[in-house]
This record gives sequence, C-alpha cells and structure tokens, in this order.
Amino acid sequence: MKIARSIKISRKQLLAHKLRTVLALVGIIIGVSAVIIVVAIGNGAQNEVLSKIEAMGTNLIIVNAGQVQKSAGRMQIRGTVTTLRLEDADALQQASSRIERTAPVQSKKMQVKFSNFSTNTTIVGTSVEFPEVRNFRTGKGYFFIEEENRASRRVAVLGQTVVDNLFDGANPLGETIRIGRIPFQIIGVMESKGVDLNGVDQDDQVFIPIKTALRRVFNQDYINSINIQVVSQDKMDAAVKQIREVLRDRHRLNRRNKEDDFTIQSQTELLETQRETTGTFTALIASIAGISLLVGGIGILAIMLIVIRERTNEIGLRMAVGASRRDISVQFVIESAIISIGGGIIGIFIGIIVSLVIAVGTEWAVVVSLPSIIYSFGFSLLIGLFFGVYPARKAARLDPIVALRSE
Repeated sequence: MKIARSIKISRKQLLAHKLRTVLALVGIIIGVSAVIIVVAIGNGAQNEVLSKIEAMGTNLIIVNAGQVQKSAGRMQIRGTVTTLRLEDADALQQASSRIERTAPVQSKKMQVKFSNFSTNTTIVGTSVEFPEVRNFRTGKGYFFIEEENRASRRVAVLGQTVVDNLFDGANPLGETIRIGRIPFQIIGVMESKGVDLNGVDQDDQVFIPIKTALRRVFNQDYINSINIQVVSQDKMDAAVKQIREVLRDRHRLNRRNKEDDFTIQSQTELLETQRETTGTFTALIASIAGISLLVGGIGILAIMLIVIRERTNEIGLRMAVGASRRDISVQFVIESAIISIGGGIIGIFIGIIVSLVIAVGTEWAVVVSLPSIIYSFGFSLLIGLFFGVYPARKAARLDPIVALRSE
C-alpha cells in the first residue's frame, strides 16, 4: 500500500516539473536507443557476412598454392608457387571418401574484347564441378561439360558484369569474344552473385574449361587453387587433415622436412573467425554506446540532488507527521526508478523505429535483437536505481527540525 502511494506521489512530483523530468529522461533515452541501434546494425552486418560465406558453397575447403597472408584487409598469396597441379585435385578426389567434389582453379586478369567493346576482367579456368562446389548458377545457356574440357574447347561462360560491359543488354549467347587473341564462343551466362568478402565483384569473371585455360590462354601447367566440397559438415576437420597428408606426400615435403607449400582454408574456420570478429566489434561499439547510459545516470543523480534541495521543507514535514527514514528513502528511489523505466521504454521505441528507418532508407542490413532490448532496459533500470540511492539516503538523513526551518 505504501509503495503504491509512493508511486502516486512520485508521478505527481515528476509531472509537476516537466522540463526537469525530460532532461533527466534524455540521457537514458539516448543510451538505450543507441545500444539497440548499434547492436541491430552489428547483427545485420554479421548476418550479411555469414550469408556471403555460406553462399561461397556448402562444406567448402579451399587449398591455395603457397602461403596466404593478410595484407590491407585482404588475403593474398606471397610470391608465385608452381607446385599445385591438376593431378593434385584428382588425387584428392580419389584418396578420400570424405570429399564430394573438387574444382581446380587458375585465374588471371586479362582483356576481353567483343566488336568495338573491351573490358579487363578475371579469366577463370576451372572444371565442370565448379558451379556445384561454389554455389554458382547458370542463368542463360549452360555451363561447359566434361567433353568440352577434355577436348580443350574454346567455350566461355560470362558473369553478368562482363555481359553488361560488352553487350549493353543484348543477348550474348552464340557470340564470339576474344580473350587476348584467342576467340571463344559464349555458351552461357551466370546468375548474379554479387561481391565476396573481400569486396571483389564475383560477376566480373569469365569461366572457361581448365585445360583450355592452361594450354591455350595461360600457357602453364600449375594452378592457383583447388576448391573442395566435403560430404558433410562433421567431416570437415578430418578432411582438412587428410588433404594436408595427401598434398605433403605428393609434393614430397615430408622427405625434405619442409613447411607446407600450400594453405588450407575451411569454411568452418572462416565462419568462426567472422563470428568472433563481428561479435567483438559489435560488443565494443555497444559498450561505447552504453557509456551514454552512465551519463544518463549521472543526470538522474544531479536532478535528484536538486529535487532534495527544493523539497527539504516537504521532507521535514513528512518526517514530522510520522514518515520514517525508510519511507523517505523509498520515495526518492521510486522517483529515480520511474525516470529510468520511462526513459528505457521510450528509448526502446526510438531505437526500434530508427533501426527500421535505417533498414528501409539505406542498403544496410539491420536486425533488432531481443537480447539487446532486454539488456539495455535492464541496464538503464540498474543505473536509475544505483544513482538514485545516494540522493535517497541523503534525503532520509535530513534532520526534521532543520528541514522544517528551511525555505
């Protein structure tokens, strides 16, 4: 009963001084809404990154020639390594029952011409398994078949960006392009894939049979990488181990006690790394946003101290008619709690609305999460109670006689 009465009194006092109440609310509102917005943007970014990783392929392992190092935020191979061969891809397929498919890849940036148009794009020599391994889909025509690869046919499948650059909306199927000086017939166009994790346009590529690429275009017998699709997710670690053993044996690294001349990257490791990175970044930004909640708590402290000074006479009067120190303390704690709860609720609504506006008005992926709402609201409540305790105790310790004499 006393609590309900205290809440009624507190509400009356707060409404009687609207400007002061609003100023106390602002810090909490900004803090709660900032946390919700930042976490929503972070969650959206994480989901977008993870979806791009998953779009790379199912149960994917990539073996790169040489040691891959991170430079300027991108994974790059240092130097030219010529030890990875087509035969390695075949050997891996035959050596392990855990491997579903392998797709060797050799790529190079080259000029492609059609009529009076030309563009610099990435020429990708690969096998017929590439679309399945890397989750690419043919939009028009077809992807080259094994017979065309074995015969080193000069056929090409274009990415959508290449089509836009060379054909300006016209149908490219059946037309002939030149890669360097070599003519290729266009047999297909890939569906749009977008950019990858490194910001590289996956549609700005021309796919040709790997044997055609090595013999007629690149004039070499080694490859950049092998894309491997594992049978199931739970066999990824075992597959990585077996891949390493097979390649080390084929490259005679064990006999010479040398380090790997290749790098194995599994999709599982990439997913975990990206989750940790984006999760840490989101937590950091949310913590920074949470500082504004502390600022809001300090605002509540300042406002409550001013309230005590203004209501000293009232406090003395209540204590004179029988109110205990506990009653006075509870009264002011409730007032600070009302401010923090009210600010938290308003902040939640503002945070959700702003997040939705960002999602609609921009191309950012935004995901509002229930935990961020619960944690930010709970934190705002704790801050309100924490910063309300000192003013409440100070009010409860006032001498009734001194308080009644104040003006």
